Amino acid sequence: MSKDLTDSPIARQNILNNPYALAEIERAAGVRGIAFEGKTVVLKEQVAYFFDVSLRTVENYLEQNADELARNGYEVLKGNRLKSLKLAIQEMDVPEADFGNISRTPQLGILDFRAFLNLAMLMRESERAALLRRVILDIVIDTINMRTGGATKYINQRDEDFLHAAFVEENYRKQFTDALRDCVEMGNFKYAVYTDKIYVSIFREKAKEYRKVLRLEQTDNPRDTFYSEILDLIASFEFGLADVLQRKSSEKGGKLSYWEVDQIYKEFEAQALLKPLIERVRNKMASRDLAFRDALHIQLKEYVTPLQRDEFERFLGEKSQELAARLEEAKDVMKRLKERE
Repeated sequence: MSKDLTDSPIARQNILNNPYALAEIERAAGVRGIAFEGKTVVLKEQVAYFFDVSLRTVENYLEQNADELARNGYEVLKGNRLKSLKLAIQEMDVPEADFGNISRTPQLGILDFRAFLNLAMLMRESERAALLRRVILDIVIDTINMRTGGATKYINQRDEDFLHAAFVEENYRKQFTDALRDCVEMGNFKYAVYTDKIYVSIFREKAKEYRKVLRLEQTDNPRDTFYSEILDLIASFEFGLADVLQRKSSEKGGKLSYWEVDQIYKEFEAQALLKPLIERVRNKMASRDLAFRDALHIQLKEYVTPLQRDEFERFLGEKSQELAARLEEAKDVMKRLKERE
């Protein structure tokens, strides 16, 4: 994640889409606003006071970043909704001057907490905004670590789809290595060579490069850190390539040379049907690793996009569980099935 939030729209959006970090930041910020339609909102005058900047400075940011702020909770009220807001302000025990002269205004811009925070991550002139940005980054890191027990290396295993994908991939992996053993005339290094080819085809990194990006130890198995979508696509590559190798070897009546296998692989990875699957996996891997693991895959940087709220719920929410718990559940299911036989 970029440490300068003012320069990174993706980093800002990842924070604003993370409901768990957002709740902690709202508690820490202690912003007092106006209770309106079930949430707390603030006016630009309040924002200017909070960040100790001029009203014109706030208005400039609202104009220059209108689309981003509108996506994150800034809106302009008119008609009956504006009347309701004015009534809510009248019921507050504060001078009307605190909110500017709004009694006759035909429209009024308001910011909910997400929009307020968005503005704080954009504003360069305010020392208070800079201090809040530092707090935001600390809270985001602490929240992810707290919800994962500090094990972001294996955050992929908190996905409820991981265990099934891992079991399936392991089976196809065996078929792939058997095909390499039986059909390819090379030494044992062929397993590493063609595994790396698959990695490069999918996410443009060899296993060694992937290890470096995720700061893995020698004892760590890279596949244990893959998201379920990556495991599914690797399984498709391995099973599909194994099938082609077996057919070509059978047609030849013997094992294939390494240059024959290289040509087969070149044709295999060029299949049009693989492209949309690879594009999706690159986006998932690059975006999740940046948001959750603070790991940037340089070769995939053009695929990075902000994570949506459901992604944070998938890996940090109540439904996500540690792999150990999932394994225990799987054992219980298998035990019950066995008892029924």
